[in-house]
Amino acid sequence: MEPTVIISIMVAVIVLLLFVGSSFKPMRFLVNGTVKLGIGILFLFFFNVIGGTFGLHIPINVFTAVVSGFLGLFGVASLAAIHLIILP
Repeated sequence: MEPTVIISIMVAVIVLLLFVGSSFKPMRFLVNGTVKLGIGILFLFFFNVIGGTFGLHIPINVFTAVVSGFLGLFGVASLAAIHLIILP
């Protein structure tokens, strides 16, 4: 699927949840996980923009987005350390 379709579906779900509200916990966990995944993608994007000047690049895929989303900046730092130390 194209990224615009995925982003529009995520925005539609968020708007729907803002109007209707989520009254049960599984939906809250799903929304929380989706938000963290989006934040992880943004962290990786900005790291790649800034790290590109230094020759660092972390590919943006599901695994790296989950690690950086749930661990935050420490996840991005650990992925960068793995890239520098283990993958020469």
